[in-house]
Amino acid sequence: MFFILGFFICINMFAQSGVYVKEPINNDGTKIKWTLSLHPDGTFLYHFLRDLSAISKPNKEENFYGKGTWIFEGKTVILFSKVGDNVNGQYTVNLNNSKARYITKSPRDTSDKVVKTALLFYESSHIKGLELVQE
Repeated sequence: MFFILGFFICINMFAQSGVYVKEPINNDGTKIKWTLSLHPDGTFLYHFLRDLSAISKPNKEENFYGKGTWIFEGKTVILFSKVGDNVNGQYTVNLNNSKARYITKSPRDTSDKVVKTALLFYESSHIKGLELVQE
């Protein structure tokens, strides 16, 4: 019984793992990109890039990183971060207790409508309202 339960939990983890990205097009030439990598082992890496080279000094770029663990409950992905994991000061974004809804096309939907697999953050101190599409 425990083996079967563990098998289904692992299958769900593999289904939601992947790289989720948002890269909007800005009229002023600036580049912004959010990337969230959910690994099958239950860890994640977050990267936010803001390239201001088009409107300021050349090679003006800001990078922010976060890391931690994630779980999948129902249709919700929950991210956990520990402040003590930041040994070298690179991972400054704390996404602890951030929650995102896993969006995908329902298997019962037989229409030709295309629904991209995505994560929509509805509870977060840093990225609330952000929708990241799976690559």
